[in-house]
Amino acid sequence: MTIGDHLDVLFGLPAYTFPGPEHQPRPVEPESVAWRVTSDVYDADEDWTKAFARFCSAVDTTRVKALIVGAWQEAYDTDPSDVVEALVAARHRFPALRAVFLGDMVGEECEISWINQTDVTPLLTAFPALEELGVRGGSGLLFPAVSHSALRSLVIETGGLPAEVVRGVGGSDLPALVHLDLWLGTPEYGGDSEVADLEPILSGARLPSLRHLALRNSEIQDAVAAAVASAPVVARLEVLDLSMGVLTDEGAAALLGGQPLTHLKKLDLHYHYLSDPLQERIRRTVETAGVEVDLDRDDAEEDADDDGTPWRYVAVGE
Repeated sequence: MTIGDHLDVLFGLPAYTFPGPEHQPRPVEPESVAWRVTSDVYDADEDWTKAFARFCSAVDTTRVKALIVGAWQEAYDTDPSDVVEALVAARHRFPALRAVFLGDMVGEECEISWINQTDVTPLLTAFPALEELGVRGGSGLLFPAVSHSALRSLVIETGGLPAEVVRGVGGSDLPALVHLDLWLGTPEYGGDSEVADLEPILSGARLPSLRHLALRNSEIQDAVAAAVASAPVVARLEVLDLSMGVLTDEGAAALLGGQPLTHLKKLDLHYHYLSDPLQERIRRTVETAGVEVDLDRDDAEEDADDDGTPWRYVAVGE
């Protein structure tokens, strides 16, 4: 599975690609949309920073609330250091900016595990009022531990999330963070984190406001589920998301055998490898208590070796 759609909403605002089709009028109010700025990957004369300069000249950036960074040229070979530098340099022109998404690319532009990334924490330093930060792509991604008092949502979508990034997030001081979504991925694409790397997050000590925790798209989803079963952070969650990974009966049984989950508003396990009896057990235990449960198997399929050893896959790899 690849990422097939661009973002359509950021910070609750509909996405609008700058400069937009000729027949489509530009939004009158700059704060009414999430602006997507993207380079023409087929035009060697305009890179992303030039497209961004045009945007800054054409739009009242003092009123822009949300900014989506689309494709930069040769994203499979070039990291967005110059993109981050351009955003940081323009920080005083964006006093109302509250949300940034870096790397909104679909498979036709660059496969998720081919997207080169960089240290994204300068964006947090430059924009102390930022409330949402999203990143797509894990190759070369850096996220050293950082302090930020306003960030409420952090989303990192990858086919393989480096352990160093997981540890950086866990070591960060983010007192306002409500929503954390990490796509852990597979070792083949750089996802080398282990359950121990999640401990600072699962302990809840550094993220006092966390209410929505997603640890998904993982090849070690069973081990993650077993760790979550006894994690102190779960008691204050409203949404627990362990979807999109290689979750089998072993992991789900461990999850059900741990602390109660009946206080949750939602348990998301979609895209899984669970047997029908185990799914029914989840429904009896959690759904009947009023928890919304997503057990849609989606397109999760498994192959097998000649000896019957199963091959199972995360939802988003390459």
